[in-house]
Amino acid sequence: MRTLERWEKEDGLSDKRKQAIHAPANKLTEAERDIVLTIANSKEYQDLPPCKIVPMLADEGRYVASESTFYRVLRDENQLTHRQSSRPAKHHKPDAYEATGANQVWSWDISYLPTQVRGLYFYLYMIVDIFSRKIVGWSVHEVESSEHAASLIKQACLDEKINREQIVLHSDNGSSMKGATMLAMLQTLGVLPSFSRPSVSDDNPYSEALFKTLKYHPTFPKWTKFSVINEARVWCEKFVAWYNQSHLHSALKFVTPLQRHDGEDEAIRQKRHLVYQIAKKQNPRRWSGNSRDWSLPKIVTLNPNKKLTQTNGSTTLNCG
Repeated sequence: MRTLERWEKEDGLSDKRKQAIHAPANKLTEAERDIVLTIANSKEYQDLPPCKIVPMLADEGRYVASESTFYRVLRDENQLTHRQSSRPAKHHKPDAYEATGANQVWSWDISYLPTQVRGLYFYLYMIVDIFSRKIVGWSVHEVESSEHAASLIKQACLDEKINREQIVLHSDNGSSMKGATMLAMLQTLGVLPSFSRPSVSDDNPYSEALFKTLKYHPTFPKWTKFSVINEARVWCEKFVAWYNQSHLHSALKFVTPLQRHDGEDEAIRQKRHLVYQIAKKQNPRRWSGNSRDWSLPKIVTLNPNKKLTQTNGSTTLNCG
């Protein structure tokens, strides 16, 4: 009772317990909240966020509430969404495509090759089979165009004897990839196109991994650079031959892309497995567990659904 009397003498009867919940002294009244909502939803401001509404009100000589108050009131009313009429387009993850063998799913992209002229580049077009990692087509040009891309895919399909509706071709969203000439060629060849989301390199990982290998190759001219386009083409021809025929690919259990593409890798990996089994049998004390696993997944997936990706023997092949 004495506590209540003391509180009343000090500043009127109010609950001064530490755990008591008090309304902020500067809390908006219902009328003030209605004004904030009315302004935010008015024709003039309905497409603008609070960070723009408040300065515009100030330009009119009006102060209604702070920017944070506008945000708080709109959030309480579930109106704190993208307010502009031109809402950003939603880009969905591209469909997943599975390859159980060579020449089922290809990926392609364009990369820059440095020249001795500052600001001038040659353009390297490359198509890679995601199952075997074999480079099935490439070309170097002075410009980036849909016409060059169309010619390359046509030649690659001829070289690999591709039938209609046999392959999926995945690429980025560049103008060369989605140009009318390129799309018309894909339709003529019966190739199903697939595209990455804008500015998402992870949607095209196999081409990205290939270009990384190319630019980190010891012979890549980082400092001397290319002087003429024929020099670039000669270097790329040598690189492709090395990559397809000699490069022991880490993602393929160290067989070459050409061996994987032609189906020769299975016998090679089985032979390695046998060698390890014999070595283990001859000296079992050197082995604390199973011998090295030389197997490869039977399915390679482009843009797999991570939630559904399994962790057993059929996992998606990585891009390394």
